[in-house]
Amino acid sequence: MSEANVDPDEHPGLTPRQARRIRIALSGGIMIAVGAVLALRLGSTHSVLTVAFYGMALILSGSALMLSRAGRTRWATLVLGVGVAVAVVAEWALASVR
Repeated sequence: MSEANVDPDEHPGLTPRQARRIRIALSGGIMIAVGAVLALRLGSTHSVLTVAFYGMALILSGSALMLSRAGRTRWATLVLGVGVAVAVVAEWALASVR
């Protein structure tokens, strides 16, 4: 199809189904990564706050996964990004205090 035949109302990009699948896969991947990092951190330190931060990240990743399945992909992205960022910053702040 040439550029002259392209409908101006047609939005290039992902379909809603593709966006949901990508965010579901991303949420699942982040959940696996957070679980692995939690296991590694528990090997080096036995802090209740460490478990709390990574547990929060796991819960928010699961919430983002469920939001994606429900079709709320923008909210899922927001929850996933903010939740993981808060957990990482909080863990970093806790490590710097020690």
